[in-house]
Amino acid sequence: MSTTTGTAQYFPTLTPETAPPAARRSLEQVTRHLGHLPEAAGRLAHAPQLLDGFLKLTALFDATELDPLVRETVVLTIATRNGCHLCVAMHTATLTRLAADPELIAALRAQQPLPDARLEAVRCFVHSALDHTGAVPEPDLAALFAHGFTPRNALEIVLGIGAYTLSTFANRLTGAPVDPQLAPYA
Repeated sequence: MSTTTGTAQYFPTLTPETAPPAARRSLEQVTRHLGHLPEAAGRLAHAPQLLDGFLKLTALFDATELDPLVRETVVLTIATRNGCHLCVAMHTATLTRLAADPELIAALRAQQPLPDARLEAVRCFVHSALDHTGAVPEPDLAALFAHGFTPRNALEIVLGIGAYTLSTFANRLTGAPVDPQLAPYA
């Protein structure tokens, strides 16, 4: 999964001191929250509204009824499908912190069927939503609901698809590298 490294020259990593004024507060918040400033955030800061929008969308997605493993299944499905090496590393690290089954992580990274039927239904739903640009065929929707998910949950998954499609596209466009803290998960 390569990045668009040829475009990185156009998107140097900004800091709270060098970013446009509208992005400085967001970069400071990210730095406080994580203890460091990820290069991806510093590159997204070229467009303060994009950075702010992504941070708000991910906060909203994190506040859904979906449990953390389901949310990370959505994110890693998007990251692998869109070839965002940074998001793959970041969300592999998150799944590792959540003590997710290593077989689950490996299958998500390889874009293979998942060993957990409930999470596999989520992965398949994400692919169906993308393949059909939201017009998910009834059998695919029914398969998600058969695993205990609700109409609300289906829409929450769409929120995650939107947030992380934005992130993966922006990271690839800017050539965002994997930060040293995530290198073991790349």
